[in-house]
Amino acid sequence: MGRGRLISFEGLDGAGKTTQMHLLEQWFIARAFPYRRTREPGGTPLGNEIRQLLLHRPDLEITPLAEAFLFQADRAQHFAKLVLPSLAAGIHVITDRCFDSSVAYQGVARDVGAELVEQLSLVAMQGYVPDLTILLDLDPVLVQQRTLEKRYDDDTREEQTRFDKEREEFHHRLRQAFLALAHKHPERIKIIDALKAPEQIHREIIALVEALLV
Repeated sequence: MGRGRLISFEGLDGAGKTTQMHLLEQWFIARAFPYRRTREPGGTPLGNEIRQLLLHRPDLEITPLAEAFLFQADRAQHFAKLVLPSLAAGIHVITDRCFDSSVAYQGVARDVGAELVEQLSLVAMQGYVPDLTILLDLDPVLVQQRTLEKRYDDDTREEQTRFDKEREEFHHRLRQAFLALAHKHPERIKIIDALKAPEQIHREIIALVEALLV
């Protein structure tokens, strides 16, 4: 059995990651491909505890650098305990967010430094980066509209997170950071217009995944 492939989904909260991950799961199931679906933060028991600290404890007033290190602690555990063992066993891994989110959120939007966060991430990931990253791109203004209309489909939406409550400027910086990463790594990060119909987005994703698995 060959090595599994790591596929990450990125984009602003509300861009439709959950819907597309579910559709990709169904595609894997229909073809009997072994896979695991996970998320960052929160892909392990330790990660779930870190997730609560990061997303749902605004009273803690976490500094940007401390926030960056907490995400890396989650990632180190995630890769050591779930991602890398799965890939080695020939199991494909679909993850809701990976290190590109840290570069965008903490590195750029929080001003910790993109290069520093990328270096920390590579250590946490033991040098392994996603084989394919799907970036669902959407204007932050449209994200807000979707959220107000439907609470859309993002991240199980337990409740509003610390990041949801940031000012609009923060989310515009995030979008630009993601797009800059995509232009820096076009061989890995593929931009898809999240305004397209979900079925069309799914077809585009499947084309990319099929090319990856050949």
